[in-house]
Amino acid sequence: MDNGQFSKGKNIVYGTRLERYRGGDISPCWAGWYVTMNPKGLIAMTRPTYERMDAPKGFVVLWDSVNNRIGLKPAALTTRNAYPVRVHSILGGKKINVNRLIKEARVSLPQTIRFYDADTDEDGLLILDLRTTKVSLRRERSKKQ
Repeated sequence: MDNGQFSKGKNIVYGTRLERYRGGDISPCWAGWYVTMNPKGLIAMTRPTYERMDAPKGFVVLWDSVNNRIGLKPAALTTRNAYPVRVHSILGGKKINVNRLIKEARVSLPQTIRFYDADTDEDGLLILDLRTTKVSLRRERSKKQ
């Protein structure tokens, strides 16, 4: 049929526009934004998360005390108040030590937390909302073993 329908027995299935989607380079479990923070102020992120932010050498750390949110703005190391990015794992994960923010803003974390709703805004700022975090399941599993 030439109206975008395909006949399959008695049922009519409407045609769709399928596009090839790039895949296979990232394991599905790491495909989303994955960011955690421990009680000492170490923010860790996966390699895919870091690369989605254009792999900066540093971040300017911003704090929203009204909404309890942390903002990570990609920056060069020469930028004033930029925190350097360090290697976190052999798989390419990265970490940023924001211990100073934890102490000065009096942020208290009982254990390692995960930012399930981490995302960037229109300016490329990674928003980490402390109000919607949950204890990292990976941390819970390792404690039980």
